[in-house]
Amino acid sequence: MRLIVAVILLLSSVMAYAQHPLAFATKAELEGVKKSITKYPVLQKSFVEIKKDVDSWLEKDVDVPFPKDPAGGYTHDRHKANYTLMFNSGLLYNLTGDVRYATLVKTILLKYATLNPTLKNHPQATSSSPGRIFWQALNDANWLVYTGMAYDLVYNSFTPAERKTIEDGAFKPEVDFMTKDLKPWFNLIHNHGVWACAGVGIVGIATGNKEYVDMALYGTEKTGKAGFIAQLDGLFSPDGYYTEGPYYVRYAILPYYIFANALNNARPELKIFGHRNSILKKALEAGLQQTNINGAFLPVNDALKEKDFTSNELVTAIDIAWDAYGKDAGLLTVAAKQDRVLLNRGGASIAAELASSKNIKTVYPYKTVEYVDGAKGDEGGISFLRMGKDADLTTLTFKYASHGLSHGHYDQLGFFMFDKGAEVFQDYGSVRFIGVEQKYGGRYLPENKTYAAQTIAHSTIVADEKSHYDGKEAVAEKNHAEKAFSSVSNPAVQVVSAIERNAYPDIDLHRTLYLLGLPAGKRIIVDLFHAISSNQHQYDLPFQYNGQLINTSFKYKGATAAQRPLGTKNGYQFLWREAEATVRDTIAQFTFLNGRTYYTVSSLIQDSAQVFFTRTGANDPDFNLRREPSYIIRKNGAAQTFASVIEIHGKFDPIGEFSTASYPLVKAIELKYNDENFTVAEVKMGKDILRIAQCNKDFSAATKHTVKVDGSSMTWTGPFTVLYNNKILQ
Repeated sequence: MRLIVAVILLLSSVMAYAQHPLAFATKAELEGVKKSITKYPVLQKSFVEIKKDVDSWLEKDVDVPFPKDPAGGYTHDRHKANYTLMFNSGLLYNLTGDVRYATLVKTILLKYATLNPTLKNHPQATSSSPGRIFWQALNDANWLVYTGMAYDLVYNSFTPAERKTIEDGAFKPEVDFMTKDLKPWFNLIHNHGVWACAGVGIVGIATGNKEYVDMALYGTEKTGKAGFIAQLDGLFSPDGYYTEGPYYVRYAILPYYIFANALNNARPELKIFGHRNSILKKALEAGLQQTNINGAFLPVNDALKEKDFTSNELVTAIDIAWDAYGKDAGLLTVAAKQDRVLLNRGGASIAAELASSKNIKTVYPYKTVEYVDGAKGDEGGISFLRMGKDADLTTLTFKYASHGLSHGHYDQLGFFMFDKGAEVFQDYGSVRFIGVEQKYGGRYLPENKTYAAQTIAHSTIVADEKSHYDGKEAVAEKNHAEKAFSSVSNPAVQVVSAIERNAYPDIDLHRTLYLLGLPAGKRIIVDLFHAISSNQHQYDLPFQYNGQLINTSFKYKGATAAQRPLGTKNGYQFLWREAEATVRDTIAQFTFLNGRTYYTVSSLIQDSAQVFFTRTGANDPDFNLRREPSYIIRKNGAAQTFASVIEIHGKFDPIGEFSTASYPLVKAIELKYNDENFTVAEVKMGKDILRIAQCNKDFSAATKHTVKVDGSSMTWTGPFTVLYNNKILQ
């Protein structure tokens, strides 16, 4: 019986490979799309846009130049445009039957069949994974993905001799280069590896080359330790968090979905969309939850902040997911904003739904989410605490995850915040001008490592002006913080606490963030950050804020005549020391305006602390960095606690020329109790008193705790409690 089943599965795969097209969509699927084009506006619009672009090339000679330029240069952009042109032209051939589109693809492919065998490493290559057509192999993998699908779409229009010329000349040199010359890179568990596997696998499906497909699935040695299945198992946590961060799941989601779709057609027995409890469905949902209300991906690790969910990668993933996993209201919201679809079954179905639906929500259904990190979910995690909805959403991100591979930053226990769509406390993201040749060929600039990845560029503690893990990726990859506790079931009290024990040799870092909804709709964040050591250290806690300084509770001295850098290395060399102050035994407050909302950071200063206002730009003669401010509190000692409150308050009306509630309500912060076991913090806001009690060691939900505060016993159960005017905050 098993033999019969095996034979049936083998025959089904052989039959599938004999059909063309297959990689992007089947012939029957495209026939259905063809019949739907005039029925649904978004589908027709998408078709017309592609047709207009491709038609402009039908009577022209398409250049296939010898590669010489980095990203943003002519040859780079021409080759990138070529693979898109070939893919779109192949689609139009199937949807219109016009042989001119197939001829266009053939003409270009024959030029590549002549060019590719002559290529060596790209002259602008700067990494250990150089490309041939492009400056890096990653872009060559992109070329394989789209060119492979294009070839499959017009396969039936070629003669056997033409197929052999193209397969041997255009594809084989690229596949051999990736799977032999760059074998370690091809087998790497990384977003580059995902693209490489997808490229080789799709070419394998398009050409009927089982060897290519098997290498793509299981690695060059076919052991399963590398390849597409290993990428599915290794880069996502069990709940769908992508270890390199949301910006990179945006990039990797396309080859994941496009190759999965091709495999679903060519090797349906793999049931790839169901693999690992439908991990691709979870990954897409997690990626969308990690966006701002304007669709921009939240800036974890090396992120470009301009990228949002209207990008081509998300159009591809959403349209395929709609077909593979079924209709989803959240996906429809995103699809409406994308205003274009793929010319496949999923795209046609979404277009039909958009045409018939009357109440499509305008904002994606964001919610508080917490993700574990690591393939087994045992490498820390990241929390996205949310309050409010739609345009009035507050999102607080707290990172205690793994490093994030080569795109990671040294920012354990860092946070950033978006409010009403605006980036209020920020993460720098990456130092790169992608596609801009004048800026280092569109590659990452040196400051990406020397500043953006360093700890001082984030809102977390820096000890002795040294980055976490000494700024060494190999060390960072072996370590991560651990969540101590969290609670998000009460909408008014959302809290996450995490501990990092390895960022510094003799310091433990323990941070707890509370996002609280107070009466009358007021929102605040309480930040309790312990630096625990038996040795003396300098501790800097930056708040990377985004806005215009309005007021401070302390006097500071501005560097109005001359400025100097805050330090000499680990990112400090890029910070201009714009103003500073010494503050003693009080709360230090500074208020800034972002858009039409005021924000105030109030921090408890016990004994004394220095305060610095800084701005990026020092030691940056090429103006590679954005000029952005930060507010830094510096304390010296062994064990130190930073207790801060962030208020969201007031409104500025530039039209009516008035402000309301522009002053903070916080009048005092006091640590009523603070030792290695417990912290009790009290915040006075006018007549109202907020009190937070938390455990610093025992995080069991069942344990009952009692401490003496102001001569009275305070008792609670579990790792924390929050009282507002002596009542549990609900």
